[in-house]
Amino acid sequence: MRFRTGLDDITQLSDEKSRSITAENPDGAVGAGGKEASNLGPARKGRPCLRNVEPGSTETLAEIDGPGVIKHIWMTVRDETDSGPTVLRDLVLRMYWDDENDPSVEVPLGDFFCNGHAMRCEVNSEPIIVVPEGGFNCYFPMPFRDDAKITIESEHPEEIPALFYQIDYSLVPELDDDTAYFHAQWRREKPTTIKEDYTIVDDISGKGHFVGTYLAWTALEEYWWGEGEVKCYIDGDEEYPTICGTGTEDYVGGAWCFNDPSGSEETFPSPMTYSTPYLGYPLYDDGSDGQGRPPRHGLYRWHIPDPIHFDEDLRVTVQQIGHNSRELFERSDAISSVAYWYQSEPHNSFPELPERNERIPL
Repeated sequence: MRFRTGLDDITQLSDEKSRSITAENPDGAVGAGGKEASNLGPARKGRPCLRNVEPGSTETLAEIDGPGVIKHIWMTVRDETDSGPTVLRDLVLRMYWDDENDPSVEVPLGDFFCNGHAMRCEVNSEPIIVVPEGGFNCYFPMPFRDDAKITIESEHPEEIPALFYQIDYSLVPELDDDTAYFHAQWRREKPTTIKEDYTIVDDISGKGHFVGTYLAWTALEEYWWGEGEVKCYIDGDEEYPTICGTGTEDYVGGAWCFNDPSGSEETFPSPMTYSTPYLGYPLYDDGSDGQGRPPRHGLYRWHIPDPIHFDEDLRVTVQQIGHNSRELFERSDAISSVAYWYQSEPHNSFPELPERNERIPL
């Protein structure tokens, strides 16, 4: 059965059964929404969120019996407490399909929604949307055959007062044999190694298609930082890739250094941020708030109309190359990334997620 994913099939009748999980209806049970009582009385917004999420705790947001498809995830949380503005890196989102032991998704909460550096910014794309004041939305379809489990772990030093979420999904009679599973993986290097490409993802084994990249890039050196090419090594590529771009800002649809003044001795206005359905540069922070931070950038590229298909394996990298208006040069920055893809199961285990102190932004 093909499940509905967009406007192209919205007119077709379906055997899907719509369900939704929230803190108030954690099982997505039929007729079980809106029952909790508050000071306003019965069925009046009695449990809209998870309260007082403890440091070191793991909350199970959803456990769903399949077959089914998660269609939409909405979440929000305050991104700062008395312990500091690291909440979006301290919360780790994990997803498991069909009773697997290793997660298919393991990403800090903010980065999953293209809000890296533990900083909020608005994103207006097709699969990821972030709207004021920190409403995180994901529309990547996430099919599962037997069951789905979604958890969130808090490594923040103090309680998270309130965590809001809603997971909208459909139960379906069956899934076609060629339906692939959603995956997302986070990585970081601080700093990167000179003359060695940063690895966005590798050790993907199986058949599938790569659908997106998010980059949270901290520029540790002077001058323009984004000359590096994004490369996709497909099905046995070794030294040279099958797909190689022309530059980092080009990969996300931009040009001419986003008009970044750091790339020239001339004077330009600040770079212009943008957010579009399939590519964007939604965050530019020049570090001029008096705290001595290096400039930070956030970029995304969705391969939705143009997925990168692989039959056996895939590796994706990006170079760190800059220029100073006179010549290109090798550079070293601090980069975090999220890779998004679909593939057949089983998948290879992910590298161990760095501990909290290694995830905190510079």
